[in-house]
Amino acid sequence: MFKLNLKIALRNLWKNKGFSLINIGGLAIGLASCMVLLLYVGYEWSYDKQFTSSDRTYVVYQSSVANGKTFSWAWTPNAMANEVAAKLPGVKYASHSTYPNSKLISIGDKKIISKVVFADPAFVKILDYKFINGSANQVLRGVNTIILTKSFAKKLFGNEDPINKTVKLDNKDLLKVEAVIEDVPANTSINFECLMPWALFQKREPWSREINWGNNMCLTLVQLKDNSFFAESNTDIKGIYKRNQKENTAEALLHPLNKWHLYADFENGQSVGGKIEQLKIFLLLAFCILLIACVNFMNLSTARSERRLKEVGIRKAIGSTRKSLIGQFLLESVFITFISTVFAFILVEVSLPYFNNLLNIKLLINYSSIPFWSTLLGLMIFTGFIAGSYPALYLSSFEPIKVLKGLKIKSDSSISIRKGLVVIQFVFAACLIICTAVIYQQLKYVQNKPIGYDKTNLIQIAVQGKMGTNNNLELLKTQMLKSGAAAKVTFFSRDITENGNNTTDVSWEGKTRGESILFNNRGIGDDFIATIGTSLISGREFLKTTKNDSGSVMLNEAAVKMMRLKNPIGAIIMWGDTRLTNVGVVKDFVVESAYQKVAPMLFYPSYRDGSEVMIARLNPNQNISSSLATLDILVKQMEPNYPVNRKFVNDSFEVKFQDEKLLGILSNWFGGFAIFISCLGLLGLALFMAEQRKKEISIRKVLGASTANILTLLNKDFIKLVALANVIAFPLAYIIINKWLSAFEYRVAISFLPFALAGGISILIAVLTVSIQSVKVAKANPVDALKYE
Repeated sequence: MFKLNLKIALRNLWKNKGFSLINIGGLAIGLASCMVLLLYVGYEWSYDKQFTSSDRTYVVYQSSVANGKTFSWAWTPNAMANEVAAKLPGVKYASHSTYPNSKLISIGDKKIISKVVFADPAFVKILDYKFINGSANQVLRGVNTIILTKSFAKKLFGNEDPINKTVKLDNKDLLKVEAVIEDVPANTSINFECLMPWALFQKREPWSREINWGNNMCLTLVQLKDNSFFAESNTDIKGIYKRNQKENTAEALLHPLNKWHLYADFENGQSVGGKIEQLKIFLLLAFCILLIACVNFMNLSTARSERRLKEVGIRKAIGSTRKSLIGQFLLESVFITFISTVFAFILVEVSLPYFNNLLNIKLLINYSSIPFWSTLLGLMIFTGFIAGSYPALYLSSFEPIKVLKGLKIKSDSSISIRKGLVVIQFVFAACLIICTAVIYQQLKYVQNKPIGYDKTNLIQIAVQGKMGTNNNLELLKTQMLKSGAAAKVTFFSRDITENGNNTTDVSWEGKTRGESILFNNRGIGDDFIATIGTSLISGREFLKTTKNDSGSVMLNEAAVKMMRLKNPIGAIIMWGDTRLTNVGVVKDFVVESAYQKVAPMLFYPSYRDGSEVMIARLNPNQNISSSLATLDILVKQMEPNYPVNRKFVNDSFEVKFQDEKLLGILSNWFGGFAIFISCLGLLGLALFMAEQRKKEISIRKVLGASTANILTLLNKDFIKLVALANVIAFPLAYIIINKWLSAFEYRVAISFLPFALAGGISILIAVLTVSIQSVKVAKANPVDALKYE
């Protein structure tokens, strides 16, 4: 029976080549789109889950109330790990480490900037990386040692065995290679190429040796013996700050490592989501595109049902049951889905390089994975049954006597269902057009919103090696200005587009008791305001010719407003135990999120604590390429042992919009696929309707109807369906985009334009799609259709 049903399925496919091509093409595109989206979702979902005990490993978060909000971040004091290991119940390991940062690793003349993490021995027990050489029980116990990843060891030593060989860190510390591990997976939150002992970090940064609870400077990981201890441990850790520092109002919490990547957003000290929201959108998109492809299949299968009336009648007359007929039609559906899946694989393999480049990740199909094949088989069977369910039930319901007598089967209900399916397709298409348009509007709005400074032709150069001394920085600045390549040069304590470096340990006269304000703090150099292109609201900048301003600070507008300072110039501010005087107020400019209000900022002279970057404004009267080449030469002359690390501020700032850009691009692409699949369904339905009304059209032409009249007649019903779809889609899309926009403090107003765009595009697509087929029928010779009678 199976063989017979398969033979019938093949004959039907070959007999109706046009319909088969549309069906297979629609399902292939739908399946390919679904597979790419599911591969991406699976990749993001697998973040930090590669470790054996990831389900009982936690990141320690600090929650602090400031500026009327509760801020939570995974930065903790260096005292946290030892305190947690000693006092919390059920703790197996606790580790502190730095976040990945760039350092120069060299061997002979080979010098490579690498991502480095300093950590204690417990780090590699919590995160059980696979050791190729060495043992997790012996590493990170010394001072001048290093662990390399496999690919980085190959970069340094080629095919030689690196164990016990030496490398240099920042041209200073000589380190012995004590182990080699497999490369850190790309889908992990802590990505590095080298691991070094925490003791080496303390040797290089003497300030980190002092145990304190006020300086949040490291990442703390905790692994429990069993998750049954979680509730008790999470309760105990809550008051750990207050127990060790009476005036510290911060609270700590344990956040699961395997949720860290997807659930990074916090409100009131509670995890409320994060990137998981984007994955939910992509999952919904994948499901809806597949559903549209299935709807497309249903429409086309039921549209050509009359051609199979006699087949069903004969099969029923010779004893076939409705159950066996349903089985046959479902088998046909699954068979078509199988063929579509083969083509979907080809489409996925062809498109993956593009999406990998777009997403900056490495998605690939793991053909040796049993879960992959299980998921694919399940997806294929699900698609086949969903797509074939209604056609199977509908076709198997025909009464054999009426069919064999040649009576027409009333198909009003099937036509209504087909129309309903078309409406569903275009509801989704219209929603996608509206949402994509609003995403791009929001992106453009924030990108074009004034950020408080001019980022055009502004570059940042990392301060490395010999450049780090104040005298060398001043000398390099003088050389840059003298060369004419730079019009202005200043210094900044860290990347101007990155967050970090904040404190609540600030007080002033008039501060409310118990009030907590989170201040960003940055060191700035001479000519900072003129270089970045912002302005001074009042007061003065730090003095250029003297370092007597070491006891001075400057505030931004947000800080003055938050502190309620009526006369900010000359105001005395206590930063910890240090007494400082405010000498100026700087216009607010964006450092952190461009979607949120500018946070209070406190500036101090950069010569106090050093600078991480030089900021230079390129000379507008000179060629950009030659100016950059000149600056590179000057930096290389100052520090020849490091590669020049510079970037445009404009490029760094664009990274802030990465998630929204990704959402917009993927919505655009897969929305286009959804619309294309809908058009295939509409084309097939138009083909059927035109065929059904061929005689009617011929009679109308004989009676004098023009081609335009015929096209209007055939398009009218479809335009009504698409218009109905838009009426349903508009309020649905409004709810979705309004919820999405509510996450941003700065957001575009919802206008009529995206809705008008969706309505116009969907109706235009419907008219063009239907007219492609209708115009053939309208121009056909009426004699050909009427002479049969």
